[in-house]
Amino acid sequence: MPTSAADIRRQYIEFFTEKCGHTEVPSSPVVPHDDPTLLFTNAGMNQFKDVFLGRGSRPFTRAVDTQKCIRAGGKHNDLEDVGRDTYHHTFFEMLGNWSFGDYFKEEAIAWAWELFTEVWGLEKDRLYVTVFAGDEKDGLEPDIDAENLWKKLTDIDHSHITRWDRKDNFWEMGNTGPCGPCSEIHYDSTPDKSGGHLVNLDDPDVIEIWNLVFIQYNRGDDGTLAPLPNQHVDTGMGLERIVRVLQGKNSNYDTDLWTPIFDLITKLTGASPYAGGLEDHTDIAYRVLADHIRCLVVAIADGGRPGSAGREYVLRRILRRGVRHAHQTFNVDGPLLYKLVPAVIETLGDVFPEISKNEKHITQVILDEEEAFLKTLDRGLELFDKAVQNGDGKSIDAKSAFTLHDTFGFPIDLTEVMAEERNLTVDRSGYELLMEEARETSRATTEDEMKMHLPPEVLGKLESLNINPTDDSPKFGRGVSVSTVKAIWNGKELVGKADDSMLFGVILNKTPFYAEQGGQVGDCGHLIREHTSDHSESDFVVEETHCYGDYVLHVGRVSGSSLQMGDSVNAIVREKQRVAIEANHTGTHLLNHALRATLGDDIQQRGSLVDKDRLRFDFSHSHAMTDDEIANIEQLVNNAINSDSIVDAKNVPLNLAQEIYGVRAVFGERYPDPVRVVSIGATVDALLENPTNKAWYECSVEFCGGTHVPSCDSVKHFVVQHEQALASGIRRIIALTGVAAMASHEAGTSLLKQIEEATKYSDDTLVSRHEELLRQVDELSISQTARHAANQQLKSLHNRVKSIQKNAASSRKDHVLEQARVISELKDSIIVATINGADKDSMMVALDAVRSKRPDGAVMLFTADEEEGKVIIVAGVSKTLISKGLKAGDWVRVAAGACGGGGGGRPDTAQAGGKEPENVPSAMDTASTFALEATT
Repeated sequence: MPTSAADIRRQYIEFFTEKCGHTEVPSSPVVPHDDPTLLFTNAGMNQFKDVFLGRGSRPFTRAVDTQKCIRAGGKHNDLEDVGRDTYHHTFFEMLGNWSFGDYFKEEAIAWAWELFTEVWGLEKDRLYVTVFAGDEKDGLEPDIDAENLWKKLTDIDHSHITRWDRKDNFWEMGNTGPCGPCSEIHYDSTPDKSGGHLVNLDDPDVIEIWNLVFIQYNRGDDGTLAPLPNQHVDTGMGLERIVRVLQGKNSNYDTDLWTPIFDLITKLTGASPYAGGLEDHTDIAYRVLADHIRCLVVAIADGGRPGSAGREYVLRRILRRGVRHAHQTFNVDGPLLYKLVPAVIETLGDVFPEISKNEKHITQVILDEEEAFLKTLDRGLELFDKAVQNGDGKSIDAKSAFTLHDTFGFPIDLTEVMAEERNLTVDRSGYELLMEEARETSRATTEDEMKMHLPPEVLGKLESLNINPTDDSPKFGRGVSVSTVKAIWNGKELVGKADDSMLFGVILNKTPFYAEQGGQVGDCGHLIREHTSDHSESDFVVEETHCYGDYVLHVGRVSGSSLQMGDSVNAIVREKQRVAIEANHTGTHLLNHALRATLGDDIQQRGSLVDKDRLRFDFSHSHAMTDDEIANIEQLVNNAINSDSIVDAKNVPLNLAQEIYGVRAVFGERYPDPVRVVSIGATVDALLENPTNKAWYECSVEFCGGTHVPSCDSVKHFVVQHEQALASGIRRIIALTGVAAMASHEAGTSLLKQIEEATKYSDDTLVSRHEELLRQVDELSISQTARHAANQQLKSLHNRVKSIQKNAASSRKDHVLEQARVISELKDSIIVATINGADKDSMMVALDAVRSKRPDGAVMLFTADEEEGKVIIVAGVSKTLISKGLKAGDWVRVAAGACGGGGGGRPDTAQAGGKEPENVPSAMDTASTFALEATT
């Protein structure tokens, strides 16, 4: 009997490859980027769905592997059970063997029994088997074939074979598609082997360890079943469970798969070693941390990352559950989870080498997420405690649960776990209402946008009127078509004509306009009706183009006579704008490819915008890009542009397109079948001739329904204007192509040349030019690399400018102090005088100098700059004169009013300003008169 998990995994693979003629296949990624219907790969058969659906094939008919699986969302979700019991996991390995139209029930059953009882030596009287009991609704008889084969081919105790209904023993891929009965093998680990009655009752002592699925039917769209022409076998056995059985443990967590992780948690936290308690809070936390870090490491290695939506949010929830336990249960102040990555690599790195390869990236992503959550964790826990104290003793109120989620980043399931620990519930229904209100607010758009939205009932009415979907295939052509107006929408109802300046939406039978989708903005242009009976021309100016269902809505306004149902129009896309959009779209593909080449394969697109004046690209990356990385991106893209790489597009069957090496797809997008493949650097036909050729990695190959330039030369040039953070782990690039990029490049080159020339300027010229150059850096539309280079060069000039300004200030101060010395020799108790060439700071120095010589008097000083139209006034009054009625604040206010300004201050010191230097003499007279009157 094997002793380690690695031995068990290896013996399973070798049994089916060496004895049973199976081909070993690698695990598919646990993050299924090519299957938007799945959150995560949750079963070994996921990578063979196309075979079972009859859409694909493999060069073998028998396969075996260990598949990475995550069940933490959607239909299959074990997240809530992790930690509470000893046999559920978010991540697990599924050992599996398959037959694609080859062997069937007889071989699958015989080999399963042989492996269990002869190779691994399991006690036969601890094994129980379930078979399908039949289903009257589907017209299915019990699976007598499987039951009889178990009795015929094995020496299992016949009383250990039981029949179960469709819920437990009939497997289906989905609502439709291949399906069939299954036969499960359960293991009784009770000390006295008395657990037979606990089969299928979720008892930890009697667990399912292998499921043999016999795929022999297809469920149609109408729900009926029909026999498949080819019968398949799909088996799945949880590695964690069979390791527990073969190592003689009572818990999955007691095996060597978990020991290194538990040991490291103990070392890092100083907690008591893991003891396996079901109710002990610390042991629960051990299981949660160990399970969750395995899940995170595997998912991130396969291109996943924590985020705010979809599978990314599932990973964020998992991470934050772990962080909460590290902080609250283990009393760890800073990040902890990222330090556990080496222990996961120790147990899984050999069998899944991508984990070891990406260790640095995995560690950084987890650390960044931990640090982000820790910033709000303590305040969130305080809010939770207040909600408990102020609540009704039974539940956490909806508002607190929503605030924990919305403000402090606590997933609702984390709040529920925390509540359960205190024997409380959460007002989930109230929370969901608040969440829906928040979603409605975020979905709010402008009145016109809402007005022109085509609601589902209108789409249904279009269908009932036999108005066919819009043929938008001309969008890939030259931007012109002769079309017929099929429907007009005024925002409230379908109407017969559009005849004034208000917004209308027009549906054509066919259109050359691209409707906004996939990140590319919709086309603008004209629908021109000519040759009417009154010889008038109608020009419907298309401002936006949107897609609703299968209809393209052209939104705009009529110029000229009305546009009516049935009119024939020349649909003309605004060519200049289309060309700019296409250049930006092709530039986006080149950018995506260059990012992968520069930053690594884990880069994933997270969003994009393709507009006429710029492109925007969001991607997964944990840190700001360096100047060298940005420069390399620009160089790679411009190399492709300068080499005039071919841009080719073609519709390809989805299963064939997915086989092209290096093809990129956006997670969450539902791609049609066939799908449009856009290739830069090779024709699509060349890709399909040899789809697994690794040379295609050097090409940009994406699934894309947008419009593109015919060749890269049309993109002209590419520059990155900004690279910035969008969210935790998500970066955003804003870039330019075409004429705008060329102008940006030239502006940046010119600016750098000006900065270089500035080093030769005289002191006076350099100070003024330095300010101007700083302004240009901020205002000019230049690339980020040029902006950074300019800032670096200006920094080298800054010290010189600072020295010049310091010397000038010192000279000004000396000049001002000399004037102050002369003024202080005046014999009057109230002095009103002017200072030449002073600024605000030196005026205060002069004021202090004069007051130090005349401590019992009052002083007001003026300085004027006629070129800039500025006056500065400062005043100081002694306590003696304050007691007589002269206050500095009142004094400067009167003086400033006489030269077009204002100000004020304390009784002893005040400042003011004016805008009329020419009125300074009269302002001085006014100030003198005011002071004399106040003190007499």
